Amino acid sequence: MMDKEIVKRIENTINAHKELVSELLKAGVESIAAAAEQITKALKQNHTLYICGNGGSAADAQHIAGELVGRFQCERRALPAVALTTDTSAITSISNDYGYENVFARQVEALVRQGDILWAISTSGTSPNVTAGIKAARVKGACILAFTGKTDSTIERLADICFCANSDSTARAQEVHQLAYHIICDLIEQDFAKP
Repeated sequence: MMDKEIVKRIENTINAHKELVSELLKAGVESIAAAAEQITKALKQNHTLYICGNGGSAADAQHIAGELVGRFQCERRALPAVALTTDTSAITSISNDYGYENVFARQVEALVRQGDILWAISTSGTSPNVTAGIKAARVKGACILAFTGKTDSTIERLADICFCANSDSTARAQEVHQLAYHIICDLIEQDFAKP
């Protein structure tokens, strides 16, 4: 027989996830729709989506880029999306020469153009290197989309559009972020898959 404490822990985790998904239905639909619309508009105007984040959010940046450059669920043209978390030579040289807090800002300075989008992911909403990347993107005339896990954060205040999972648990916030960005990828793809 399974340990009751283990069962309770599993149930508590699932229930916390369900509560956040319920909140997503109440408060997140508009920001998800706005994000998909803004990205679709930019991509149709031959702009590029750049994505950044740390740790699990870095993996999410790569996941999003992969879904858009490859495909999510249906056939359509490849879409220009770049995760700023994948070029180890750039990441390590920038970190070594300019400090880790500049790892995204320096790449933004080199790559981002007016009309592009920077999708900044930070569950804390305060990551210094993500904040610096946003500020650099703002100077370049990019639109800022943020995914956070805390309301009224530094990154939310800097963003044009912000989706906040609003959880004290990084893991729960990341789970809801994944659901939200899968919805965004689907909405973008449906638009580009139209005949």
